[in-house]
Amino acid sequence: MKILLIGRGRMGQMIQSTAEADGDTIAASFDEFDIDDLAKEGEVADVMMDFSRPEALPYLADYVRRTGTPLLSGTTGLSDEQKRLFESLGEFAPVLWSANYSLCVAVLYRVLKLVAPILNGYDVEITETHHNQKTDAPSGTAKLFLDAIDPAHALTPTYGREGDVGKRRPNEIGVHALRGGTVAGTHTVHFFGQDEELEFTHRAASRQIFVNGALRMARLLPGKPNGVYDLQTLLFGD
Repeated sequence: MKILLIGRGRMGQMIQSTAEADGDTIAASFDEFDIDDLAKEGEVADVMMDFSRPEALPYLADYVRRTGTPLLSGTTGLSDEQKRLFESLGEFAPVLWSANYSLCVAVLYRVLKLVAPILNGYDVEITETHHNQKTDAPSGTAKLFLDAIDPAHALTPTYGREGDVGKRRPNEIGVHALRGGTVAGTHTVHFFGQDEELEFTHRAASRQIFVNGALRMARLLPGKPNGVYDLQTLLFGD
């Protein structure tokens, strides 16, 4: 597989080394310092993989429209407008975005969708912990779990609490971000009921799990019909 890689940070470097070890080829790579040059690039790869920053999306969109290259993105911190732009690219190529490419996170997302309606009325809190270099909060995975628990957005997210905030409201869902050290990613979802608590936690020991999952998904995109694809559908077939 030939990969056009966007992003030369830690994730980009790990994708390149893992892909090349598996016999794949990095046809070209760009980051925030030379993303303008993407406009000069022709159709050189089977798939484009983006682990950069939201500001790069317009350049990627122009490239996808021009070449029809499949696009897999794991860039977090996209605004609603940027998400709509990404989804519009499904007209030109198969595209996939996920906040997290870990297989276990995908399974936990599925579990939360099953459990949340049964535990309707329980107080729900989400905590996420990441390394001290992460710039966006809450994490894309925390937002992913929030959507799994509350797909209709009937609950009101509360991002941290300070001062005399009053009693917890029934329609609240707490989302809290911790930053420090070199933590690759820890996410915990708490369901608090009367005299009982159910807790789900996923811990990432390294970013390699995200790299492996992203490459696995990237190999599925070439040859698929144009459209916006969902990680759950690709993994579980529904």
